[in-house]
Amino acid sequence: MAVFVCAGCDAEVSQVALPAEVHQRWGNGVLLPVLVAAGTYAVEPEPSGPPWRPWSEVGSEEAEKRGVYAPVFALSFGAPGAVFVAPGDTRGTVLIPERCGGFCCGLDGRDGPNLACERCGRAVATRIDDCSYWQSVRLDPQAVRGLPAPDPTTGSGPREGRERERERTSPLDQYGGWSPRWEAAAGVALAHLLVASEGRAVAVPDGLAAELFRHALDTLLPTGRPAKRVALAGPGLPAPDAGVDIVLVPPRPWTGRAWQPPSTAAVPMTADIWLQLTSPHRELPVPVTGGMPDGVFRDDPLPLHPRRLFRPDWGVFLHTLARLPAVREPWLRALHGHVRSRPYADPF
Repeated sequence: MAVFVCAGCDAEVSQVALPAEVHQRWGNGVLLPVLVAAGTYAVEPEPSGPPWRPWSEVGSEEAEKRGVYAPVFALSFGAPGAVFVAPGDTRGTVLIPERCGGFCCGLDGRDGPNLACERCGRAVATRIDDCSYWQSVRLDPQAVRGLPAPDPTTGSGPREGRERERERTSPLDQYGGWSPRWEAAAGVALAHLLVASEGRAVAVPDGLAAELFRHALDTLLPTGRPAKRVALAGPGLPAPDAGVDIVLVPPRPWTGRAWQPPSTAAVPMTADIWLQLTSPHRELPVPVTGGMPDGVFRDDPLPLHPRRLFRPDWGVFLHTLARLPAVREPWLRALHGHVRSRPYADPF
């Protein structure tokens, strides 16, 4: 791991896990927030950005060598290891006017790197801030360099990560619908759940987890055979029961490596959303101290609830499933093809 430092004050930009929504395009004309928080960065291990080659030109054999096991629209032949940072964390760069393509509200990176080093003019990064895209700056790994990470026992990276692990992401967006971050995280987890199901029905626990996954699993998987049981597991929770077949576990927010229980199929769930599933929490409208007097009942308003049924993000789902080797199994390949041909059909 490396850290990037401010040339003016040596403040560290600490690594975090690559967000599930990195490949998400959400809504129409919606201005989304930043992909990674200020003061952090995330690394994309796969190639990213142009040039792109269509699936028909690449072929399945070459695609499998690149870790893609089912058809996709196109594959990137850019450099792997792009570094995503918040737009406000970049300094000393200028826009390249002839590479500022986009749709209607900003830049989408279609023309390749659109930021150049202010001093030497070398193209070093791509800014993305168009509508329906998560705002970010993608540093070209061949044009920038990081500094070695400090000793993890003394550096600030892990400490920052532990602070962010306690943050919670609201399930609602600003319009009262489901948050796109939640839809993206569920799309990733759903792909892993299908692989872990081995084609059998899956039973998820009641509560918020059921709201996220039950409809999708019941729609995509057959019924009639004993269902595989899903439970929540991870730090601070008791070991799952003997009858549990699959567990939803959190990855470490600053590395992305999932917490792995013994002898149980583990499905990664974004850490802050996993925290909401294991310990639902709602902020009270006003501070409360002490207890309520006998005979007095609270009249707080009911918690806000999304206006529609939850739908995992189909684009993130397909992106994840295509990169899992199990998708080559006939039943899962057929399911992938069905969703790809009808991306807006139930349950998406």
